[in-house]
Order: sequence, then structure tokens, then C-alpha cells
Amino acid sequence: MNKTIIEIKDMKRDFVVGTETVHALRGVSFNIKEGEFVTIMGASGSGKSTLLNQLGCLDTPSSGEYWLDGHSVGEMNKNERSTIRNRKIGFVFQSYNLLSKTTAIENVELPLIYNPAFTAKERRQKAQEALESVGLKDRLYHKSNQMSGGQMQRVAIARALVNDPVLILADEATGNLDSRTAFEIIVLFQELYRKGRTIIFVTHNPELAAFSSRNIVLRDGKIIKDINNETIASAREVLEKMPKQEEN
Repeated sequence: MNKTIIEIKDMKRDFVVGTETVHALRGVSFNIKEGEFVTIMGASGSGKSTLLNQLGCLDTPSSGEYWLDGHSVGEMNKNERSTIRNRKIGFVFQSYNLLSKTTAIENVELPLIYNPAFTAKERRQKAQEALESVGLKDRLYHKSNQMSGGQMQRVAIARALVNDPVLILADEATGNLDSRTAFEIIVLFQELYRKGRTIIFVTHNPELAAFSSRNIVLRDGKIIKDINNETIASAREVLEKMPKQEEN
């Protein structure tokens, strides 16, 4: 049996806006086991961004419970949440969030700088290995302005992997990419899934559900669908049928 990485029980999140209270999450409950590739979907206002912030330990719920890899996030203070976020979660954002004036390998090293377990030499080695694993062996010392959007997103994925997190949390990770490049990134996520990585991919694009092992759909702060995908489509097959284009 795969162990449970995420356990959420009756999570609610309310925001006070002026004189009104907005119920962004209305009692959400689910578990995610090690090695699942889960897409979380929903229209604007469905609560998926609020849920993303909870999963990423960027916010705390108004009520309910959240365990990440056996740790109760609700019982942590701000510094403890920051530490578990750095050690347990690898983030991949729509806008890459790379430092523009630093090289790919320096960007990937960043999460390890705050981890005293690694020396400078070990940081550099792990960052190089992470970049090689996403197909960027020849881009180690390129800066953001020397790379395409797809290459920058691969750097971001390498940065998410470098700390060997229990969870990869992707927020609209293909949102800024053209169709072909987006599928190249989905191929990479599927490869990580086959290697046993636990992935949560938050997106508004319903087409991406076909490429994950499970799909959770939110509406008005509640889960309206949570189904396992018995026949996962191959992103590589789709990519191979798409017309090739020149690298930007």
C-alpha cells in the first residue's frame, strides 16, 4: 500500500470582504497517496486557488485539518510551515518564477541554500543532476533571456525536484506555453509520475484530465467530482502527431 502524502478533512476557508464573508472552501475532504498524478480543476471562483494555497502551506484554513506527509500543518507556526514547504513541496508556477539575472543551475540551487544538510559542492551537483533529468544538460549556464518558455519551465521543474520533495505542486504550469511546448511539459510530468513522483496539477484546462491518474473538480468551494482515470492518455503520442516548430 502506498502511504498517504496528503490528508484533508472538512477544510473550510472564509474571507471577509467588506461587510461580507466569502466561503471559498466549504468543507473539502480528500486523501492523496504517494505516486498519484492528480489534476485539480474548476472555473474561476471555484476555490482551486484557495485550495492550492492550503496544499502549498501558503495559507491556513478557517477550520478543518491538513496533514502533509504525516505532519499536522494546522499545528505549525509560520516558521515551521515555511520549513516544511521548503523541504516537502516542489512548486512549479505558470510564470516560472526564475531569477532573471542568474543561470539555470543557480536558479535550481536556490531551495537547497536554506537546507544546511548540503554543502555548496553538493548543491551544485544536485542542481546539475536535476537539470539533466529534465533534458537541460546543455543549458546549465544559460540565463532566462537565453532560453525559450519551455526551457524556462523545465528549469522550474528541475528546481521543484532538487530537494527531493514528497509532493510536486504545479499551478497552471502550461498556461503560458504554446500547445506543442505545453505537451512537452505534460510528457515530462508523465515521466515523473511513472518514476513514482506525487504530483498535483492545478489547471483550468479540462483537456489535461486525460493525462493524469485522478481528477478532482471543484465548484463553489466544494468537490463535485473525484474520479480515478482508468485509461491514462499518452501525452507523448499526442506530441508526436503535432507539427514540429522551430525553437524560440
